Amino acid sequence: MPPSHDPSRRAVVTGLGAVTPIGNDYPTFWRNLVAGVNGGGPITSFDAAGFDVRIAAEVKGFDPTIAMDRKMARRMSRFIHFAAAAAREAIDDAGLDFSGWSPERRDRVGVAVNTGGGGIEQVVDGTHTLETRGPGQVSPFAIPALSGSMAACHVSMVNGLTGPVITQVAACASSVIAFLDGLRLIQSGECDVVVVGGTEAPLLPIAFAALGNMGALSKRNDDPEHASRPFDRDRDGFLFGEGAAVLILESAQHATDRGATIRAELIGAALTADAFHISAPEPTGRGAARAMTRAMADAGVAPDEVDYIVAHGTSTPLNDVTETRAIKTAFGGHAHRVAISSPKSMVGHMLGAAGAVSGLAAVSAMHEGAIPPTANLDNPDLPECNLDYVPRVARPARVDTAIINGFGFGGQNAVAVFRRFQV
Repeated sequence: MPPSHDPSRRAVVTGLGAVTPIGNDYPTFWRNLVAGVNGGGPITSFDAAGFDVRIAAEVKGFDPTIAMDRKMARRMSRFIHFAAAAAREAIDDAGLDFSGWSPERRDRVGVAVNTGGGGIEQVVDGTHTLETRGPGQVSPFAIPALSGSMAACHVSMVNGLTGPVITQVAACASSVIAFLDGLRLIQSGECDVVVVGGTEAPLLPIAFAALGNMGALSKRNDDPEHASRPFDRDRDGFLFGEGAAVLILESAQHATDRGATIRAELIGAALTADAFHISAPEPTGRGAARAMTRAMADAGVAPDEVDYIVAHGTSTPLNDVTETRAIKTAFGGHAHRVAISSPKSMVGHMLGAAGAVSGLAAVSAMHEGAIPPTANLDNPDLPECNLDYVPRVARPARVDTAIINGFGFGGQNAVAVFRRFQV
């Protein structure tokens, strides 16, 4: 069904926040994304000697006390730190100050911040403490710190937001689903404002060992800045990343009434499943194509109205070919005309935060008039990957409609559609 014309049921974007491998705030992130700056480098978060994969896209120089006091920071996990900082920036960027709101107004503010793994380091660290120091030394804060829902809950508690608090875990599709949930909360009239996004801090030895043994990660240990190369014939896996991205959704009526700057409108979203394999995409891309087609139908737009696709684009041999097939199925002849790019070529694969980063890219391309590039795309994987992936250099462009793709392990497909806001 096409989106409503009722301004109280239209979801618009008014605030942006980011903590990423290429910038710990939104302006730095966007500037570096357009410039093609790469966040890859040697792993510093643990001693990776002896690992097949020794590179990652790490967040650098991050101080969690920008968003919480030191005592709270010690009790919380890194994924919560990232979410808190990105949410604080997005709320400030939107010009919102919930402290003066009545309880009734705060009842109409929701939070949908998703993750893939949550605070998994608490399990690793807690197990080590248990084995070396005994059960009495295990932190009583370990359970809330590892819970995937705690990032959203922390954002809610810090800001006194008493509307719905949602966390959905859907691997790499997680934070695209946050957009769907935020959109539905506003379309239903349940919320005036929703804080939406994703966060992830997965850079642990066990994760590197497992994904490395799976063959999912790039092994370009001597050239980490060129390790993530979506749609390139020489890609060999994804670059593991971490961070968070948060956006503020509001009803158009609420945003207009308070004089907010509106950057874009979220107009549709959809979910499908491959029902195929625990990690590999269904080879024809049928499930991903259905998600794109259904999202466009939900948004009321035709394929030839889409100007930009923020691809899932992981830099793995299977994903990039399958996603290209899915785009061709969903867009027909327009597939060869629409601009496509992958932020993962610069920030790596941030798993549960990846879709929110794609949302930042889509909204920013629309608002700033530039499509970020697919870095490291030197030799397209022809004939399979033969679309316009905006290789290496950003492109000035007017973007009126954009979609973002998020495809997760287990065949979870999520797509959201944004367009330029018009009264």
